[in-house]
Amino acid sequence: MAKECCTKDHVHHQSEHESHEEHQHQHQHGNSPLSLFVPASISALILGIALVLDFHLKPLWWTGWVRLLAYILAYLPVGFPVMKEALKNMLKGEIFSEFFLMSIATIGAFVIGEFPEGVAVMLFYSVGEAFQEMAVAKAKFNIKTLLDQRPDVVNIRVDNLTKTVAAADVKIGQIIQLKPGEKLALDGELLTDTGSFNTAALTGESKPDTKKKGDIVLAGMINMSAVTEVLVTTEFRDSKLSKILELVQNATAEKAPTELFIRKFAKIYTPIVVALAIAITFLPYFFVGDYQLKTWLYRALIFLVISCPCALVISIPLGYFGGIGAGSRHGILFKGSHYLDVIAQIQNVVVDKTGTMTEGIFKVKEVAIKNDNKKFILNLLNTIESKSTHPIATAIHEYVGEISPDIQFDSIKEIPGYGLVGKIYNATLLVGNFGLLDQYGIAYNPYEKPDTVVAIAYNDQYQGYVSISDQIKTQAQPTVEVLNNMNITTTMLSGDKRAVVKEVAQQIGIKNYFGDLLPEDKVNQVKRIKARNESVAFVGDGVNDAPVLAMSDVGIAMGGLGSDAAIETANIVIQDDNPYKIPMAIKIGRATKKIVTQNIILAFGVKAIVLFLGAGGIATMWEAVFADVGVALLAILNAIRIQKMNFS
Repeated sequence: MAKECCTKDHVHHQSEHESHEEHQHQHQHGNSPLSLFVPASISALILGIALVLDFHLKPLWWTGWVRLLAYILAYLPVGFPVMKEALKNMLKGEIFSEFFLMSIATIGAFVIGEFPEGVAVMLFYSVGEAFQEMAVAKAKFNIKTLLDQRPDVVNIRVDNLTKTVAAADVKIGQIIQLKPGEKLALDGELLTDTGSFNTAALTGESKPDTKKKGDIVLAGMINMSAVTEVLVTTEFRDSKLSKILELVQNATAEKAPTELFIRKFAKIYTPIVVALAIAITFLPYFFVGDYQLKTWLYRALIFLVISCPCALVISIPLGYFGGIGAGSRHGILFKGSHYLDVIAQIQNVVVDKTGTMTEGIFKVKEVAIKNDNKKFILNLLNTIESKSTHPIATAIHEYVGEISPDIQFDSIKEIPGYGLVGKIYNATLLVGNFGLLDQYGIAYNPYEKPDTVVAIAYNDQYQGYVSISDQIKTQAQPTVEVLNNMNITTTMLSGDKRAVVKEVAQQIGIKNYFGDLLPEDKVNQVKRIKARNESVAFVGDGVNDAPVLAMSDVGIAMGGLGSDAAIETANIVIQDDNPYKIPMAIKIGRATKKIVTQNIILAFGVKAIVLFLGAGGIATMWEAVFADVGVALLAILNAIRIQKMNFS
């Protein structure tokens, strides 16, 4: 049913998360639509023959027990599984289920002699279930494709020989040999000079991504070039794809408020419906002069069929499931259907600068250090920055080269938001922003250029600076334009100097920007927006973004270069670091919310009309079938529309 999270092969990891209600509406036939169509086809064939005998041929022997037996044979293939499921639920104390409603309504039809209608109701119900299973299978397809991206075995190189082993047994430091067309099972470092990879499993984009020797390649990538070698850097269970799979498998564990409401509503609604059906059957005896039990029982049975909450119970979770699947297809992972609802209502998008709107790949632009001490200071800078994983440290290392083995720091301390402080040669080395130099009372010449700058002081003397440049992402400006067109306010926050933030913001069209921020300053900026009773989505990628990701209404992490802390804290993960996926995620959320709302209005509206007509004796069992199965089918078809939508 729509409430199942994944395919049967993969669901064992999530079973502990599923609630009792999660299984309540699983179909009695299993997951295969074929297993539903076969009994429905048998039932339809027998029913068709019986109707021909009833209304056209009318042989003399077609009476009494013969006719009843034929309709029972038509009923059993589709009715027995439903009655069996109703009995199982009753034994567990769950009397008022959809299976119970369908069972008593159709058995009641047999009791009053309406055999064809009793069979037809159950037949159409089963056909509706089959179409529902097909819709669920379609919604699951994108996620199942993702789940199938991780190979179980790999080829590793041992003493110049190739050996096939289980992927889960591969150790860090071993070398994987990847043939053209093969999928990488673990994260690692590319040893081959160059390689071309299809990254669709991780990013939703199928165009090849060229990697150079030393670049990180991730599990799920498909080798598009010659035989490639990869040095394993993470264990199987810790790969980026493994974490993505865990996110996807747990995505439906956190329900949207609408889903939770419908679940609670169905528990209250169903017994009320049964009580009303009993009242429709017997209360007219006291008020109607020519009361006939058969007439009022028939109306009550129609009422039961109409009131079955299948359309709501099926289509609403399916709508959210479709939204999660559509996101996965575009490289956007929603950690729960709740976040589809939240992001649909977002009024403000607050973005970090580095790694979100810029590439996060830094290059040394200018070195302004006193010439008489330049080489010594650069070696100190390279050594102390080697202790950091920040992209700026990588840029400095690429510029300076190998780390000198003769330089050994006595101690190194990081001051968050400012930089590094090291003790060496009985002197202090300061490396960071100019605020760090201010803390230690170091005099320096003001720097006004809009660049990222690493200021350096040694032995209480200002030595100069190294300026670093970062490239703006090509998708940044179109992202801001789309968000503006969606009436969403965009704000940029950064720990970088304000002049740098201003230049980037102006180039991509963001009017609200703040620089020189510490992690707690980012939190305070988001709090100010929330104080206006406006919803906020924060987008970031660094460890220091985790606090503000956690306190925003919805946190969005850049999952390609993003830190594990950011990815784990966020509610939505963008797998390829493309900022254009931000408005795309909002569009998916809005489309999902719209479809779910449409299905609720459709189900309640049609049922209310036909319920009224049924109670008044105007609607027949055929209208009841439409109000139940027909509306459910329309709602399902509406729900799967999201799979075909274009969100670019």
